[in-house]
Amino acid sequence: MAGTPYLSIVAASRNDNHGGDALKRMTMFVNGLIAQTNRHKLLAELIIVEWNPPEDKPLLHTVLPKPRDADYLILRYVIVPKAIHQRFRLAREIPLYQMIAKNVGIRRAQGEFILCTNIDLLFSHDLFKILAARNLRHDTYYRANRCDVPDNFSPAWNVDQQLEWCEKNVIRRLGRDRRFRNINPELVGLMGAPYPIKWIFDKAASALKLFWPEERSKYYQADCFACGDFTLMAKKAWFDIEGYLELDFHALHIDTLGILAAMALGYRQHVLPPNACTYHIEHAEGWTTMNPIEKLGFLKERPSIDYGLVYELGEHFLKNRKTYNLNPDTWGFSDLTFEEHIFSTFEVE
Repeated sequence: MAGTPYLSIVAASRNDNHGGDALKRMTMFVNGLIAQTNRHKLLAELIIVEWNPPEDKPLLHTVLPKPRDADYLILRYVIVPKAIHQRFRLAREIPLYQMIAKNVGIRRAQGEFILCTNIDLLFSHDLFKILAARNLRHDTYYRANRCDVPDNFSPAWNVDQQLEWCEKNVIRRLGRDRRFRNINPELVGLMGAPYPIKWIFDKAASALKLFWPEERSKYYQADCFACGDFTLMAKKAWFDIEGYLELDFHALHIDTLGILAAMALGYRQHVLPPNACTYHIEHAEGWTTMNPIEKLGFLKERPSIDYGLVYELGEHFLKNRKTYNLNPDTWGFSDLTFEEHIFSTFEVE
């Protein structure tokens, strides 16, 4: 069989047991994508960028599931070696430069559309139905809600059993609520507020639009909470924004800047329906599970962009209709050839 993947799915990881039971979560992620692409007959490629692999652990392509005969998922592992990682000033504190690693995948993706995501997610059937319909627009970036679920269900269950369990055991939901058209309540600190409070703020924002500059109104529309888990747009759009901003920083908020850059360049935002969501397997060291003191300690070791600067940058992008313009022309190390392992029953055209 031969064909060109409609969708490239890009994620970054390494075999270091980050967050605990990392191999279990990655196994469920890969198996879930194999099952979903088969069910919906969607030819897609999964690019896992293995950044700075630990020398005492096996490479991921040797321990994670592989496609079988006639599976619709092409599985690619791109290995960025330790020598590249050690070029960075904070290499010791940050073993995985997640967004730069995703750029490596973006630059090498062959799909018409590229979804940047993470390795501890399952995708709902309704979400995959939308992807498999192949009606995605080139002038649009797509966002999906993330639903956090406990890490106590069995990888031995089939995908239907896992998704049914996830649907019934959601801890929290992150992402834009499509009922509020004038403002994203999360951006004004109302993520956990009751519906009536959010409704009041949404109506107030409708009036404030008359006094806000256009860029501020657009900023408060952005769906950027947990956007590193699901940002989907055409390959051309990723190239237009120059991928993710490549900084020698921890990845916090860099995914948000990607959303704001796309919005600034005129790509329209489309938030998928609530049932077309991702399920995130809760784990230790996750940002949403930390208390404020733990977050402070985390950032002490791993500097990152603070939220105030994100706001300033967002308004600057939106006002001037521009992206970062800070990445090198070779962002994603496009000038280098990395070791790659490909598993597929398809011949990619």
